[in-house]
Amino acid sequence: MGQEINNNLGKIDISEEVIATIAGAAAVECYGLVGMASRKSTDKFSELLGRENLARGVVVSIDDQEVVIDLYIIVGYGVKISEVATNVMERVRYTTENLTGLKVAQVNVNVQGVRVLE
Repeated sequence: MGQEINNNLGKIDISEEVIATIAGAAAVECYGLVGMASRKSTDKFSELLGRENLARGVVVSIDDQEVVIDLYIIVGYGVKISEVATNVMERVRYTTENLTGLKVAQVNVNVQGVRVLE
């Protein structure tokens, strides 16, 4: 189920998949973030094949005109995890609110791993 916005010109339906893609695209631009961690076991196979999906690692729920975004990320070794997480939260909230016009109630960042950069 997505979000429906009505105005004088008509109706706009924004799906959760679109919000997840926007949030994922905003998150991967942040310094210190190596990648998104998959929450589904079926995505591990596509990860091995190198298939990039911006919505991977993003779970969106919409409740009473407010959006809650859960991100599952992998950070690089040597960066301050709290700073990376704060940066990701701010960027995802700002980008999602500006592109969709929806109110983002929460952005929850779950660090699933640390990867050594080569």
